[in-house]
Amino acid sequence: MFGLEKRDATLLLVVIALTMLAPFLLNPFPVDGSLAQFNAGYPDLMQRFVIFGIFAIGFNILFGLTGYLSFGHAAFLGVGSYAGIWMMKLLTMNVIPAIIMATIVGGLFAALVGFISLRRSGIYFSILTLAFAQMSYALAYSVLTPITGGETGLQPQLSDPRLLDGALGAGERPQANLFGLDMGSSSQLVMGDWVFTFNAGYYIAAVMMILAFYVSIRIFRSPFGLMLAAIKTNQNRLNYTGVNTRPYTLAAFIVSGMYAGLAGGLMVAMDTQVGPERMFWTASGEVVLMAILGGVGTLIGPVLGAGLIKYMENIVSKINSNILHEWFAFLPDGLEDALVTILYPFIGKGWHLTLGLVFMLVVIFLPGGLVEGGRRIGILLGRRGKKSDMEKLGSNVQGGQPDAAE
Repeated sequence: MFGLEKRDATLLLVVIALTMLAPFLLNPFPVDGSLAQFNAGYPDLMQRFVIFGIFAIGFNILFGLTGYLSFGHAAFLGVGSYAGIWMMKLLTMNVIPAIIMATIVGGLFAALVGFISLRRSGIYFSILTLAFAQMSYALAYSVLTPITGGETGLQPQLSDPRLLDGALGAGERPQANLFGLDMGSSSQLVMGDWVFTFNAGYYIAAVMMILAFYVSIRIFRSPFGLMLAAIKTNQNRLNYTGVNTRPYTLAAFIVSGMYAGLAGGLMVAMDTQVGPERMFWTASGEVVLMAILGGVGTLIGPVLGAGLIKYMENIVSKINSNILHEWFAFLPDGLEDALVTILYPFIGKGWHLTLGLVFMLVVIFLPGGLVEGGRRIGILLGRRGKKSDMEKLGSNVQGGQPDAAE
């Protein structure tokens, strides 16, 4: 199916189902309920899930397959965003040219950075990529202000030429669209106390993520992917056998950069305000955390890691002391205040502390990330199932012994 083995095809179908049904799955609680705070089925957050999922999938192709840890991948995300916004300013507000150009420019910039950085390996490679990312951020922030907009960034203006678009009417604003379909257009389905939102921009980004995930599966299972895995296992041994590994690592770096550029282009399609903060080193560190939390070298792990971090960033960060007091209002005042005092540093602006604790627990107890945790749960449930079957078999045998004796 789709040219994939049965196991990979099943995984792809699961990803398709999860992304298409996300408005339902991410809104498990009634809108007016006390737990509605944990609903994540609104368009902006769902778009972030799939866009950063693409970013993490591309990073995993480099880090997960070759073992080369890049600390500067946000540079390709930012370059792709700038390429996308300039397509919207010069050509058309249709998102297709912006996404295509963002992917191409991200790959070209990755070719330049990779050609230089891949002369070294290990920590030296990581530092080189970090240096390139910080230089790119500095250029975008100050030196290249006429191109990047500096600190304030860029967004479509009424005065932009947009050669392929017609003139805007009075009071109209340039809006990102797909052949006339506004990226911000949404429809709602009300079912009792639940409200489900279906956003056009989310589903376009979701389709792109599904395609990106499919391509990553093909890369992982291809001879090229096997060569990258061999490089990660023992690059020196390959070099001793006469294999030139550099073209393979450079190709992986370029593909990874194209994924980042694609994510940057989609970010422009969803939010047409582009600034240099997308290239800052913290954004590069975030994608590293996504890959490690989800499971480095696994197919679906980076997507899960991206979802976890973006969920905590947008949901846990919004919990404040008032919400905590509402949750624990049934407790005596002294105990309520004590619990709020203990939990408050871990929510709101302190959500990074919670993320740090989660990261520590995953690294210590689940080195394979969330994917390994899922596997362990599956094994545990499988053992329990086998145990219950044996117990049933034992009870049947015991029940049959008296009859045999008779």
